[in-house]
Amino acid sequence: MRRGLAWLTGGLGVAGLVLYRKLRRARAHEPAAEPAEELRQKLDEARAREEPEPAPALTDDLETRRREVHERGRAAVEEMHGGSEES
Repeated sequence: MRRGLAWLTGGLGVAGLVLYRKLRRARAHEPAAEPAEELRQKLDEARAREEPEPAPALTDDLETRRREVHERGRAAVEEMHGGSEES
């Protein structure tokens, strides 16, 4: 009786091992999703949604453009500090 039980247990173990290896090989042959391609698609979509910033008018003089840039910079600093910046 013990020999029969040992053969049965050994046979089930071998069958389990064979099944495990088959399943593992089947998973290895599945095509993997390419995260790089997905990220490229998302980036292309984001770029398509962005609206380009209008170019500064070429007729503006240098001093006017300089003032505008400084005003935007100061506004950005004030926004980052919560508007509590004192001059």
